[in-house]
Amino acid sequence: MRPVLPFVAALLIAQPLPALAQEKPTATASFRIDKARLDKALAEMVSSGRASGVEALVWKDGREVYFGANGLADREANRPMKRDTLVQIYSMTKPVTGVSLMQLWEQGKFGLDDPLSRYLPEFATMLVQDGTDANGQPIWRPSKRPVTIRDVLRHTAGFAYGDGPSAAEKAFAAADPLGLDHDLTEFGHRLAHSPLIYDPGTEWRYSSAVDVQALLVEKLSGQKFEDYARQHVLAPLGIKEAAWTQPQERLDRFAATYLLGTDGKLTREPDAVTRARNFPKPAMTMGGAGIVAPIDDYMRFARMLLGQGTLDGVRILKPSTVRLMSTNQLDPRITERSWLPGKGNVGFGFDFAVRIGQPQTPEEQRGAVGEFFWDGAASTLFWVDPANKLTAVFFVQTKPFQVSLHRDFRKAVYGETYLGPQGD
Repeated sequence: MRPVLPFVAALLIAQPLPALAQEKPTATASFRIDKARLDKALAEMVSSGRASGVEALVWKDGREVYFGANGLADREANRPMKRDTLVQIYSMTKPVTGVSLMQLWEQGKFGLDDPLSRYLPEFATMLVQDGTDANGQPIWRPSKRPVTIRDVLRHTAGFAYGDGPSAAEKAFAAADPLGLDHDLTEFGHRLAHSPLIYDPGTEWRYSSAVDVQALLVEKLSGQKFEDYARQHVLAPLGIKEAAWTQPQERLDRFAATYLLGTDGKLTREPDAVTRARNFPKPAMTMGGAGIVAPIDDYMRFARMLLGQGTLDGVRILKPSTVRLMSTNQLDPRITERSWLPGKGNVGFGFDFAVRIGQPQTPEEQRGAVGEFFWDGAASTLFWVDPANKLTAVFFVQTKPFQVSLHRDFRKAVYGETYLGPQGD
């Protein structure tokens, strides 16, 4: 149902925003992959009680240089973490969605600075809170400009992503656009009739925008989103099992998820929660989450990105498109960036965080300028480091998000002294 909000006129068309300059990745410090160092790091993650099981895969200079696993994928079943273990990758789904949408951009199906409403008319009128009235009720006004597809790709649209303190977040939670019993069409209807948190283009805020990307893929391609992603991204890369829809016979390879409490102890997340997106598959196919994958499948996707859109002779994207996606797209005027600075000295491209400068302190995550990456709610991580011809995938199933696991893994990959090339 449409919330009781005033109808307002369509908004002005947004002015195009130029892609922002970014330094070319260059390596100025050397390091070597130390298998013993990586093995020790993974073992410590388990022995410290931060994870039940972990595994990692690293490619460098065109070859696999490390695979390791430690601990249990399922403690209660005493099932070890193995190379064929399936994990819920949560937001590491987002880059797959972005690649799917950017294929359609390459085909001329849309422009980055087109208003979203050109393709999804329900989004023509978006409201933003403008204070409260004498009774403390929110006053709504039209957003100062339309949401553009560029906004949708870089998390500057103003969409919410759950409940929160603002009236817009409360409205989003009440509308429940991402309910698992909705399909993407219903998601779009509910989201389009919920207010924005802020005016488009003024802040960076993680959001349901990637689910809007999935809806755009359906609209522009004429296919269901999962069918499109499988046919045009996953299958051409030789990815056989990574998917939203999973057959029941794979359940015995699916890792359990563990919750790390304030007492430092791991407890098992209820299986009904862990399995809800895949076993069996519900109506909702999120663009922002939902893929279950073994580590080798996701590495094939990461290697395609490292290969500038190509893997084993199969082109998924043009090199220029990968560069565009992995270039910082945040205008310097966008100073409100939520928790993004906690990822390090980074900006944000299209569905990737992008390292724009050398780590500022030894405590910051190690990496090279030009690296792009993302992670998932159960603490999974991947990154692509063009300067060092490297890509790495880290799988674990611990909630809430454990940044210390990423810091330790990166330090094990790059070594104690490596901080990466100097940036701006």
